[in-house]
Amino acid sequence: MYLISPHKKQHKANLHCHSTVSDGQLTPEQLKELYRGYGYDILAITDHESAKSHCELSDPEFLMLTGYECYIRPTENCKYDSYLPEIHLNLFARDPKNETMICYNPSCCKYLDISLHDSLKKAGSQRPREYSRAYINEYIRTAQENGYIVAYNHPAWSMETEEDILACEGCFSLEMCNYGSWLSNRLEYNGVLYDKMLRAGKRVFCHSGDDNHNKAPESDPEWDSGGAFTMILSDELTYDSVFRALETGEMYSSMGPVFKEVSIVGDQLHVECSEVASIHVFTGGKKTVRKYAAKGEALTGADFTIDERALYVRVSIADREGRVADTRGYFRDELGLPPLN
Repeated sequence: MYLISPHKKQHKANLHCHSTVSDGQLTPEQLKELYRGYGYDILAITDHESAKSHCELSDPEFLMLTGYECYIRPTENCKYDSYLPEIHLNLFARDPKNETMICYNPSCCKYLDISLHDSLKKAGSQRPREYSRAYINEYIRTAQENGYIVAYNHPAWSMETEEDILACEGCFSLEMCNYGSWLSNRLEYNGVLYDKMLRAGKRVFCHSGDDNHNKAPESDPEWDSGGAFTMILSDELTYDSVFRALETGEMYSSMGPVFKEVSIVGDQLHVECSEVASIHVFTGGKKTVRKYAAKGEALTGADFTIDERALYVRVSIADREGRVADTRGYFRDELGLPPLN
């Protein structure tokens, strides 16, 4: 059974990006050319509270995904406060021309031309936003009912408690690394949180993105493009094929390393990858099975025996620079393993 198949093409994607439509410094056209030059195949421009399709920029060799980023804050009129928690969600549209605004609130839409507000397509309650799990879960359900899948963004930056994060229902994926936040706080690699979600039985995938605004020049250490990405394993570089891969978890998260194959037969796990310093296999317990490269050497693969009590399996690889790549968590029933007593 292939978890990551060597027979499927891997499409490099940035699933979190800001343009001049909101608070980014580059136009959508400039962002497409930037990421094409970096070797990417897919870009989702997820501007703040602006459900704008850029599908006219797609071509046979580069795909634009439609989406936007929303935020819900515990302050009046969704005002930003750096010492209070908040939640940001990325909404990805199943239909590339879907520009529906979910639970529209003009207080949150400071980047939208006010003359456009009446013409926007809207769905869900337009009452003031509430920073409560009930409202957040209502928001996620409304987004799903109107053609979106929803991702949870930069949990370290957002400062939400683990209890609140675990109480969110309906997110298809967690942002494992948000590169913009990682540059600013060095906290935004979320492997620990992801394993806690899996141990709690959350069937959630993981991905990474830049969250780039491009405010620093490309020569600056704080240039925020090209640092974290998602590899999407889709049969074709078409909107439907890529979206289907997102929905089914045919993807993995990375800050640099790449997987070439992850497969399992019975309790035997086989991993092939780019040159890395370590390979860890997480199964929901205190211990991992792992392998480290000898000093001055590199690993390009390893074989492991999966513990009979494994709750799930996920593989994490890291290179000498500390850049990490992660598969999603695969639960026992997905792996063909018998249920635990």
